[in-house]
Parts: sequence; structure tokens; C-alpha cells
Amino acid sequence: MEKIPAHTGWSWVKQGFALFRKQPAEMSTLFLAYMFLMLILGIIPVLGQMLPLILIPLFSMSFMQACAQVEKGERVYPNLLLLAFRSPVRNTLFKLGLLYLLVATIVVAASALADGGVFWKAMMGGGLSTKELESAAGSMRIAMLVAAALYVPAAMAFWYAAPLIMWQQMSLGKALFYSFFSVRRAGGAFLVYGLAWIVIAIVVPTIISMAITLATGSLSAVFFVLLPISILLTVVMYCSFYPTYTTVFGKPPRGLASPSQSGDKLV
Repeated sequence: MEKIPAHTGWSWVKQGFALFRKQPAEMSTLFLAYMFLMLILGIIPVLGQMLPLILIPLFSMSFMQACAQVEKGERVYPNLLLLAFRSPVRNTLFKLGLLYLLVATIVVAASALADGGVFWKAMMGGGLSTKELESAAGSMRIAMLVAAALYVPAAMAFWYAAPLIMWQQMSLGKALFYSFFSVRRAGGAFLVYGLAWIVIAIVVPTIISMAITLATGSLSAVFFVLLPISILLTVVMYCSFYPTYTTVFGKPPRGLASPSQSGDKLV
């Protein structure tokens, strides 16, 4: 694989917006269906905290496949959300999700060395009081930075793992290996890509909220405007994951049947 120029990271962001513009309603509906399902899973005692993380690889393939269909001019339907659950590799994707949960738990637990476990309790829903959060704010920020630094190599291994398992039929270990070194080789592009999304996620909402506040002085108005914008930006970010894959590994195999191809449509 040839080394990918750093400016490609910005191209990925632009391609994400381009994919979203082709079917904005369909992609937004798919995302809202995903969020609704996560809310339902969250009701389940104990498992409700773990399942959303475990199922990330399976649901991520729904959005990746949706982008592949949008690119080919095919309609995206909400039932695409369950695509990976019908795949022969669903068990491997489920194992990937279990590994993701394990790594995330270890990373957050390790951050306890920096703040005595405040960040861990907050992430685990420990019910910290406002006084506790205020007193540990400084050390908690350090703990978050520690967790982020520890998570980076794991994120590199997980980034392409799910599509490599589903589209390239790789084993779990091989997918993690190829993902890690592919991201490492395209490090400059991913740095630009990450920084671009950080700027978009911070600058855009800030400018909009300031403009609304100056115009109306209403915090409620800010909330009702920013909520849909935040959702749309999240969907666009999900769309931008797809070009990061195709740049490195090419287009996914055309032999994979999608719900729209098999006649299993929601009407």
C-alpha cells in the first residue's frame, strides 16, 4: 500500500458530506433507528451498559454498507441496521465487540492511577456528587488524557477490523493486525481527519449557539437548534468512515446482498 498523503484526511471529511447529501433522510433515519435501539437496550439491567459497546462492530457495518449502497445509487432502508446480524461472520463481529468492551474497561480502569478512580466511577454510573466532581476536576482531566492516550493504539486496531472481517473475510486476529498497521501507515491523514472533526464539532456548534443567544437570548432555542445539527453532524461523521476504508482497501465486494437487492424492503 502506498503512503497516503496527510491532506487525504480532509478529503475523507468532504466525502462524508458528499455521501450524506445523496440520501440525507435515509441516512438520518438509519441513525435514529440505531439510537432508538440503543435506548431500548439501555433499559436492560447490567447488560444495558455493556451491550451498546459489544454491538458496535455489528452496527458499524450497517452504516458502512449503507454508504456503499449510497455510492452505487441504491436506496438505504432502516432494516439495513440488522445486516450484520444476518451475516455468516456475526459471531466473529460479536467477539470483536467483546474484545472492544474488555479493552475499554481496562483503559478506563488504568486511568484510576491518575485520579484515584473518579473517572472510573463516573463512567460506570457511580453516582458522584457535584462536590466530588468539582474537587477532583483537575485529576479527572488528567485521567481522561491518560485513558485517551492508552486508547489510541486500540482504536488503530479496531478502526478497520469490522469491515475487514465482513468484507474481506479475515479472521479476528488478522483483521486487528491489518487495521493497526494500515492506520499507522496513514497516520498523517488520520491526524488531519481527527483534527478536522474536532474543529467541526466544536467551532460549528459554538458559532451557532453564540448567534442564537445574541439574537434571542434563549437557552431553550439554542438547545432545540443545536440538537438536530449535532445529530446531522454525527451522521456525516459516520458517513466519512467509509472513504477511510475505500482509500486503503478499495471498494467492498459487489457480491454481498443488501436488503434492497434481495427484495426485503420496509414500506
